[in-house]
Amino acid sequence: MLNFLFRGLTAEPARGAALFGALTAEARRPHWYVEGAVPDTLDGRFAVLTTVTALALVRLEREGEAGNRMSVALSERFIEVMESEHRELGIGDPTLGRTVRKLVSILAKRTELWHSTTETDWTEAARESLYKAHVDRDALAHSAQALKRLARRLEAPSLGELEQGVIG
Repeated sequence: MLNFLFRGLTAEPARGAALFGALTAEARRPHWYVEGAVPDTLDGRFAVLTTVTALALVRLEREGEAGNRMSVALSERFIEVMESEHRELGIGDPTLGRTVRKLVSILAKRTELWHSTTETDWTEAARESLYKAHVDRDALAHSAQALKRLARRLEAPSLGELEQGVIG
C-alpha cells in the first residue's frame, strides 16, 4: 500500500533486508524476554525490535552520505515488514497507513532517544525504550548492559558488512 510513497528513495529495494534480518534475529533472542523481562507480547517484541533498529540507525548516521542511504534502506525495510505483518494481523487499508505511520514515529522517537543517550544514561534509556511498566532492577540492568554490548557490536563492522547483515 505505501510502496508508491517510497518508490525511488533507494535504487535497490532489498538493500536493507540483510541488516533488518540480522536485527530481527537479535530481537528474537530469548535473553531479552527471560533475563531482561521484556513482556513476550506483540508490544514487547516490537519494543525490542525498534530499540535494536534504532541503535543500528544511530550507528549508520556516523557514516555520512553512504550511511544515510543505508539508513533509508533499513527504514524502508522496516516499513515494508510492518505493513506486511499488520496486514497478516487483519488490519486493513482504511487504518493501515495510520498504523504504520504510528509505528515509524515510534522508531523515530527511539532513534532520537538513543542518539541523545550518553554513557551514563543507558539504564534510563533502556527503561524508556523497552518497558511500559515497572521492571525489576536486575532485569533492567541486564537489558541496559545487553544494549551497550549490541551498540559496541554494531561499531565493529564496516558499512559494507552492516549492509550484508553482519552486526559483530
